[in-house]
Amino acid sequence: MSPGYRPVPARPAGPQDVDAMVDTLTTAFFDDPLWGPAFPDAERRAVQAAALWRLYVTSALRYPWTLVTPAVEAVAVLIPPGGTELTPEDEAGLEPLLSEVAGPDVARAIMIVCERFEAVHPTEPHFYLSLLGTHDDHRGKGLGMGLLAEALTRVDAIGAPCYLESSNPANDVRYGRLGFVPHGRITLASGHVVTTMWRPVR
Repeated sequence: MSPGYRPVPARPAGPQDVDAMVDTLTTAFFDDPLWGPAFPDAERRAVQAAALWRLYVTSALRYPWTLVTPAVEAVAVLIPPGGTELTPEDEAGLEPLLSEVAGPDVARAIMIVCERFEAVHPTEPHFYLSLLGTHDDHRGKGLGMGLLAEALTRVDAIGAPCYLESSNPANDVRYGRLGFVPHGRITLASGHVVTTMWRPVR
């Protein structure tokens, strides 16, 4: 594994972890340069974003590839080759859910982001790092990248590549240390640039 990010203890997440995972991801992405402004009402952002993260983590639990640190200080949601982030039912309910919690304008803007991501998604079979976040109370301890390092050791054992979208440019170098290389760029309507990254088979 690349130097600087040693794997940390991890376990598969279960239904009993959903509330803690949602809490961790809500704090992790609250000020993210993409997902923060996606919910422009800062006073309601935590509640609105939590509904989005709950849908995604609950849907992903149908696969055994959502990993957490022992006390859910960090969360890594990976979708295996051939899988999808959401079930067909959850996908159909995404925009109505967002409209209900954040309004139709916010819902449509987020759906456009999702559509842009989907349009450039690689077709080659791969693991997809859907979400990676560390709770604010535990940042700076190496837990997030350590958890990803552990996840990648498991991906490497299968012999599969991995793909992600980096919504925060500050993380690009960190991902690079774990073997990801830039794959493409997505410029959103806001002007924010998301870097897609690919990690070849190890």
